[in-house]
Amino acid sequence: MSTTISPRSFRTIATAALALVVSVASAQQMFIYPKNGQSKDQQAKDQTACADWAKSQSGVDPSAPPPPPDMKGRRRGTAGGAARGAATGAAVGAIAGDAGKGAAAGAAVGGVAGRRHAKQQEQAAQASNRNAFDRAVAACMESRGYTVR
Repeated sequence: MSTTISPRSFRTIATAALALVVSVASAQQMFIYPKNGQSKDQQAKDQTACADWAKSQSGVDPSAPPPPPDMKGRRRGTAGGAARGAATGAAVGAIAGDAGKGAAAGAAVGGVAGRRHAKQQEQAAQASNRNAFDRAVAACMESRGYTVR
């Protein structure tokens, strides 16, 4: 018995896995230890300076609200999913004797799946941006004599 996975299913699974890995990585707290005996005041100043530098380097400001969703991309995801779902539903409906009902049901299911896929891609992009910011902060703090984990 041979099992194959469609390219669309593979992309959906891969995107979901990437979003999970990146969100777990970005949700982890950054621990900063002063290797050279820096005071708490000095560490706070260094962290502020490094956060400002990371914003300029990564283009990400984690204190800012997230950008509004890309409705154009979501509409494309919904429309594409609905079209694929309608085609699949029509084929299944034709076998069952009512292609129209099958197409309508397939379009509804496909539209939901398309929206979900677009949202997952958005979340993965946001997590990736946050990861870039965190790496920039870590690089800056390490250059100032801190251990960052």
